[in-house]
Amino acid sequence: MKARIFFAILAVLGLLASCAHIDPHPMDMTSAIQSAKTEADHNALARHYQTAARAMQAKAREQKRAVAEYQKHGYYYGRQTEDLKEHAQALVRVYEEAAEANMSIAESHRQMAEQAR
Repeated sequence: MKARIFFAILAVLGLLASCAHIDPHPMDMTSAIQSAKTEADHNALARHYQTAARAMQAKAREQKRAVAEYQKHGYYYGRQTEDLKEHAQALVRVYEEAAEANMSIAESHRQMAEQAR
């Protein structure tokens, strides 16, 4: 009986652990944006968004290399070549749009930092 309860509890804990978010965002952006009052606060947010934009640009470059690989060596991938190429091109668009949005937000926080002086 005790073993059955033990395994039931273990299963529930395993289920709860599997639902946990593995890589949480390092800072609560909503509260950070709402509480940003000083020049330093806005500059820190601008740096954060600029770093995120650079990460998105790096991912876009990686996907562009994948597209080039699919075009150059499409015969390696057989029938999936077109699907893989289209998927990589879609990811390039998504990452570039995200990078542009993050850069725009970073620029707006730089402007807010100038106004906070």
